[in-house]
Amino acid sequence: MAGRWKLLILALYLCLIMGQSDLLNPGCREGFNGVENTCTDIDECEVDPDYPDDVGPCGEDTACHNTMGSFYCRCDDGFSSSTGALNFSAGTSATCKDINECFEDKDICGLNAKCFNAIPHYSCICDNGFISTTGMERFVHGDNVTCKDINECQEGDICGQNAACVNTPGSFHCVCNAGFGLQSGRSNFSGSQEQCEDICMIDRTICENGTCHRGASGHYCACHAGFTNYGNKGSRCTALNCDVFKVMNNLQEKFPDAHDLMMQLEKSCLNLTESENPTELDGEDILKRLLSVIDKLLSGGAFNDNRKVSTFLNLVENTLKLIAAFIKPPGTKRSSTHTELELLVEKGEDLPKGAVTLSSKQARLDIQLETAAGDPSYYPGFTTVSLLSYANLEDSADGFFTGMKPQANQGFELNSKVVTASVSNRNTSHLKEPVRLTFYHLKQTDKNNHTCVFWDSSEEGGSWSPRGCTVVESEPKYTVCSCNHLSSFAVLMALYDIEDKFELQLITWVGLALSLICLFICILTFSLIRSIKSPRTTIHLHLCICLFIATVIFLAGISRTESRVGCAVVAGLLHFFYLAAFCWMCLEGIQLFRMVVLVFNTNFKTLYMLAGGYGVPAVIVGISALANAEGYGTKKHCWLNLELIWGFFGPACIIIVVNIFFFLITVWKLAQKFSSLNPDFDNLQKIKAFTITAVAQLTLLGTMWIFGCFQFEEGTIVMSYLFTIFGSFQGVMLFVMHCLFSKQVREEYGHILSKCCAPWKKSYSNISYSHTSKAPASKSNQDTGESRI
Repeated sequence: MAGRWKLLILALYLCLIMGQSDLLNPGCREGFNGVENTCTDIDECEVDPDYPDDVGPCGEDTACHNTMGSFYCRCDDGFSSSTGALNFSAGTSATCKDINECFEDKDICGLNAKCFNAIPHYSCICDNGFISTTGMERFVHGDNVTCKDINECQEGDICGQNAACVNTPGSFHCVCNAGFGLQSGRSNFSGSQEQCEDICMIDRTICENGTCHRGASGHYCACHAGFTNYGNKGSRCTALNCDVFKVMNNLQEKFPDAHDLMMQLEKSCLNLTESENPTELDGEDILKRLLSVIDKLLSGGAFNDNRKVSTFLNLVENTLKLIAAFIKPPGTKRSSTHTELELLVEKGEDLPKGAVTLSSKQARLDIQLETAAGDPSYYPGFTTVSLLSYANLEDSADGFFTGMKPQANQGFELNSKVVTASVSNRNTSHLKEPVRLTFYHLKQTDKNNHTCVFWDSSEEGGSWSPRGCTVVESEPKYTVCSCNHLSSFAVLMALYDIEDKFELQLITWVGLALSLICLFICILTFSLIRSIKSPRTTIHLHLCICLFIATVIFLAGISRTESRVGCAVVAGLLHFFYLAAFCWMCLEGIQLFRMVVLVFNTNFKTLYMLAGGYGVPAVIVGISALANAEGYGTKKHCWLNLELIWGFFGPACIIIVVNIFFFLITVWKLAQKFSSLNPDFDNLQKIKAFTITAVAQLTLLGTMWIFGCFQFEEGTIVMSYLFTIFGSFQGVMLFVMHCLFSKQVREEYGHILSKCCAPWKKSYSNISYSHTSKAPASKSNQDTGESRI
């Protein structure tokens, strides 16, 4: 019962309160109060005096703004709403979070200052070494304050003795005065951790082979005898050998300019190594004179002596090393008649770094500057790299291959220009990092038969050697070499020659001896026996004469290479007479064509035949000699070299093609005449025999030179035997085809032999006279037969 009475009393109390509210706020909207029948605004943002620390209806870090009948919330300065709205109501989930001004605006503090975020604002503080213009430690963007550098060097002697203070933005450092340095080897310091000391006392090896002194402008080195710092007194003293410029007697006799230059270089070298105050050289002038001397030496023809080549290359390399130090950076590029030079110069206290490339029309050098400078302890204060390319030195340096290790039947020839690579590094015999040289070939070839070599002066007076060099890449147009030393370089191309076997030599000499005898008999036959004389026998006569003379010249002079001029003459004569033999074969083909196709006037005039047989080869040889006179004669034989060989093979191939063309037409016309209604079988059979003999003759001589084309490759011993057999016995074969196979010639031989063996021997002139009546008749029959056809 007591509980029920309590509930009843609570209900009555609530009714009274609600009734009172209705009486106080009769008909007013939410946010207003009714006072004496008037609705007034309720200030929701009013702070309760009893609870002044109450956060209010909006929460922390917010400001409450009352409005008529309501209110809104806004974040305090330095805060932003989590929803991004400027105003929000208390009933939402929006909260106010601090704005990080330092993150929003990176440059809010300006230069040389750091931004520090705070709640609700931020502050700016100048960096170390800077101070604000107002002297305030902290400031904000709107205060119109900047940070300026503090000049620490004005705060007293902070670097100590023998040093100078250098102010920098925000800091400072100390630099030792000239002639002083730090034990640590650093270039500058700050504070009092180190002190500058006499550099001559700190580094006892600063001058290396000299005495260190301290002067007003710094330290300087007084070099000992035999050493120099090339006029740069602050650099180390390095060794300089002046003996390399000793003058040779033959230079004074043949090349006065070279003699004078060597004397000047020796004098200048001694001045650098012996004088306390050496005179600085004019590098540009000496370089100009050096290139002029090289032009004169190379224009005089090949040296023909490996010791001269060694002396020449050593003088050039040592001269470049001497004068390069006196060329102004960054270097120079020069070219002359027989040379092309690029020279790079770097000067400074510190060793240069990085890769550089020097190039000419025929070669390229890729090298690291650290490699060119060498050991830092011997650094003379400069670094030089030079690449010198020679236009025709390969003529003098070719053929000296004692340093090579050839395979069986393998030979070599230079297939690039010779270049000299020189650097200031005093030790280039074994480089820490190899250099790369790219050579462009003189003769393009698809075969991978190139070798990278350098000129080794210690190898029996001088020779090409592959030691220390390898082929990185080889293409038809160029070869890339990697070498771990520096000198003069080139690229060799391997050639494969036939072996000088005894069997081949025996076949050659026996065959050529028999050929000479047979050719001589053919010449006597075609010139003295009147009964067989005709345009064809005239052609055969001159063909045999050409082969006879060519064989004699071959036996007498093919290996006489001692005299370059004499060897070239032998090669030119062989070129002429072998081409003449092909021309006379071509005339025979044309003559057969005329005999079959033409009915009248089938005979050539002798003058025309001589012009075609000897004039055409003379013109070809003359043009070849004018175009490439150096192509006549090789190092082993007096014949055409590979550059000029097509001066023979080209015309020979053309003649063979022309002959084949005429033979095909001749055979075709013969076939037509044999199938005609009234063929003249006797004369047609005769021309048929002539044609077969001419084709066999062309096959014999043409096949021989086809085999000759294969004499420049490896492993061609079979071709060598075939070429030797066909070449040596061609005279014998011609005698068999044109004399022994000819019934008319055999009859004349038999008649001559019968007369010679008769008891009443007559002279050769009487034998010829006794057959005078028979000879014109026979000739008349032959000519008549040719005309009738």
